[in-house]
Amino acid sequence: MNLLRMMIGVSLGVVLFAGTGFATEPAEVEKYVKARIEIGEMMTNYFKGGKGYGEGQRPSPEAMKEMGADINTKLIALLAKHDLTIEEYRQRSPEVFADDAAVQGYLNEHPDLKVRYDALPLGSIKGGSTGRGY
Repeated sequence: MNLLRMMIGVSLGVVLFAGTGFATEPAEVEKYVKARIEIGEMMTNYFKGGKGYGEGQRPSPEAMKEMGADINTKLIALLAKHDLTIEEYRQRSPEVFADDAAVQGYLNEHPDLKVRYDALPLGSIKGGSTGRGY
């Protein structure tokens, strides 16, 4: 019985210790949360009011290409303020935002950012499965 308790204790200790090794650094959480808020606000403002393509019509392929280039230009500039590239952000952000406790802890410490974060549209900006996953 004591051997079983000791094995359970050691196992739990290893699991808990390993879990802390993967915890996201607070400075990294701050950088990615601020970037996500700014990206969300930029995208919301970009598409606010929509453009006059007509009811139910999509933009032409040329217009879509121009919009994509414009968004990427704005995104590159926005992420540069946080010392990130688009590739770095896309690669690392799923890991950072998977640590929900760290993200929520940071947001709880910064109520002004929490309000802005909570105001973001659901879906790709907040980690949904649609869109580009900003």
